[in-house]
Amino acid sequence: MTQRRSDRRRFIAGLGAAAAATGAGAVTASAQAASTARFQSIRHATDDWMDTLPGKHRMVVDGVTAKGAGEAVLFASNLYAANKAAYSLGDSDLGIIVVMRHFATPFAFTDAMWAKYGKAMSALLDFKDPKTQEAPTTNLFNSSAYGLTLPNLGNTIEALIKRGTHFAVCDMAMHFAAGQIARGGSDADAIYKDFAANLVLNSHVVPAGVVAVSRAQERGYTLIYAG
Repeated sequence: MTQRRSDRRRFIAGLGAAAAATGAGAVTASAQAASTARFQSIRHATDDWMDTLPGKHRMVVDGVTAKGAGEAVLFASNLYAANKAAYSLGDSDLGIIVVMRHFATPFAFTDAMWAKYGKAMSALLDFKDPKTQEAPTTNLFNSSAYGLTLPNLGNTIEALIKRGTHFAVCDMAMHFAAGQIARGGSDADAIYKDFAANLVLNSHVVPAGVVAVSRAQERGYTLIYAG
């Protein structure tokens, strides 16, 4: 009888150990599955315009400085040219967004804004017309007349727009620029509203350029840094 009780106790103890081991294994497997699950960012309706661009390939070109704004125009133009020459792809096969943020932001403004605020923006950006060495009175990256003297190398914003390029314009930078210009006595809010109402075609005001760069990549755009 004593032997039977001892055997029964060992049997029950064995069952408990097996159950504990099985539970631990399940927890480990669950933890491993969680650690290997692919991260998927959530989407926001504010950024849905990025999905409206047609194309078989998506690229976002990040312009940060005055020089970088011109290089962004050049790089976007090169994307169209190279994809056509090497892959026989047309303009509509490419979805291209040019981000104008930080000190590149004013180059998303129309000529009217440069005529009105060109002197102040020139001082803010340390950027001058290479022909006159004076403050620009037009958006120089919308001109093909400067050739190698500007980083866009004669490529223009207008030409990109015609090919389907869209522009993401930094709201934070517009507010900053308006505030800097307003130090001369003008009203910052009025200047900001002026900027927002006079952007180049295909422009989208984004909360911040850095946010637009990250959101575009989450939606399948390849990043190209223009400087």
